[in-house]
Amino acid sequence: AVVSTQSTGAPNLTDSIAALDGRGDSVEKKIQKLDVELKRYSDQMKKMRDGPSKNMVKQKALRVLKQKRAYENQLEGIRNQSFNMEQTNYTTQMLKDTKVSVDAMSTGLKEMKREYKKVSIDKIQDLQDDLQDMMEDANEIQEIMGQQYGMPDVDDAELEAELDALGDTMFDDDMSYLDEASEVPTTIPGSSGREEPAASQLDEFGLPALS
Repeated sequence: AVVSTQSTGAPNLTDSIAALDGRGDSVEKKIQKLDVELKRYSDQMKKMRDGPSKNMVKQKALRVLKQKRAYENQLEGIRNQSFNMEQTNYTTQMLKDTKVSVDAMSTGLKEMKREYKKVSIDKIQDLQDDLQDMMEDANEIQEIMGQQYGMPDVDDAELEAELDALGDTMFDDDMSYLDEASEVPTTIPGSSGREEPAASQLDEFGLPALS
């Protein structure tokens, strides 16, 4: 049976990295305190004359410096270990993400194959051929329906020659009918041409007044 990490309490990389970073921060703070103490001893020795007292301060400074070097070595080891674990954690997470992507692609491929089985290439090709045949038949029908009946078989070159011979002579014919059409009669057709009686010569009913 598979035992989960939660039941056994097995550490994971993320928790281990966090623990190492915490230790590194603690060591770094100790180094900072030793730097302050070293500066104090250094300032004291600058003001002191050579002698037993200065030597005693110097020994304290050397002891603090040794502690600082030891902590710095520890800090370097912790930071390197933490970096290596971060790289391992990154690689592990990348592999997990890759597996998820591969699983998704595999699922998509299965669905694609399942849907592809529902499609027939031959049926699609037959459908395209039928559509093309129908379009050709429709064009042929339009050409047949657009044919003219009873038209004489005249050569196009002969028609062009006749058109050139006409020239502008077709406009030189008698066009007096246009002038006649422009003359508007002044009298109403069917009338005798006599002037209408003035309005003063009409009675109240619009009829000519009797004299």
